[in-house]
Amino acid sequence: MLHVNRLSVKLFSAAAITLLYGAVGWSDDQIVTLATVANPGKISPDEPLATKFSAEQAARYLDTASLYWQKSRKCVTCHTNLGYLIARPALATALKDSGEVRQFFEEHVEKRWAKAPPSPVQSVVVAVGLTFNDLQTTGKLDVTTRKALDLMWTLQRDDGGWNWPMCGWPPMEVDEHYGVTLAALAVGLAPDKYEETEAAQRGLVKIRAFLARNPSKSLHHRAMVAWASLRIDGLNDADERNKTLRDLLSRQLPDGGWSTAALFADWDEFVRKDGKPHDTKTSDAYATGFAIVVARELGRSISDPQLKKGIVWILENQRSSGKWFTRSPTVDNYHYLSNYGSAFAVLALQACDRLPGWPMATAE
Repeated sequence: MLHVNRLSVKLFSAAAITLLYGAVGWSDDQIVTLATVANPGKISPDEPLATKFSAEQAARYLDTASLYWQKSRKCVTCHTNLGYLIARPALATALKDSGEVRQFFEEHVEKRWAKAPPSPVQSVVVAVGLTFNDLQTTGKLDVTTRKALDLMWTLQRDDGGWNWPMCGWPPMEVDEHYGVTLAALAVGLAPDKYEETEAAQRGLVKIRAFLARNPSKSLHHRAMVAWASLRIDGLNDADERNKTLRDLLSRQLPDGGWSTAALFADWDEFVRKDGKPHDTKTSDAYATGFAIVVARELGRSISDPQLKKGIVWILENQRSSGKWFTRSPTVDNYHYLSNYGSAFAVLALQACDRLPGWPMATAE
């Protein structure tokens, strides 16, 4: 019944896992499924903090949020189930998942798209989610994932971009830049040398051209380019990456976290839809998790004082439901970015060895 991904086994002994989580005692009827999932309720900044960090509660919340979205909306989306596929394997030893989110993404490729082609944004989101999930679990590129990546390139425009929703919801749906860097990052991380395939090579030529013509307007997007450039040549050199890392670390707040609004503060044209000022002084889960993950990828050690302080912030700011809160940088309404932020909080813990199985390249 214990579901441990193969990469986790390489890095953590059974004793270490028991020490991290305590004795595993959940049963199949405790696993969240499409049949049993309940409405997680509206995301509120007023939800109380958890008394202590719980990996199981984090897993249960991610399962609930993603499966309920899948059940009620029947669509893939960046802010909820994409983050789920990226981060959920890090919690596999805390609580088994039903596998239904992964299955949902695969069904898009094997069934839905066989009847009607996807939108460009769907092609990127599904391919990216499956790729990260492969990296986090088997470490091998699944046949369905390869199909999704290959199809993604067929919807790339000649200028290197994909038609992308620009609804004013950063970081995902604010401009075309994010979709391009997300695709580049996934291809660079894809197992089995997918980057070297003819389709990927042709697509990456276009991506390089797009990013050269469309420089990043925000620190957040510069950090995305820097992250992708570790594996995709021609995006950033070492000096550019180091400058981005310094800028990113300089935005850390006194409590140890980072603010999503602060990562977009240098984009003069970006304003909130509700007319309120950007809150660059309140830490949130998405920016904190993102900053730590990128810093680890760009070479910062888990013993780095800034990263250690950021990890403390994450451990101390989980909410009672298991989520972490991230205020929408656009309008105070649903705060769905909290779901993506919770996934990145989990990734940050994994990147700093607080959760098992970090599969990406890091430097100590």
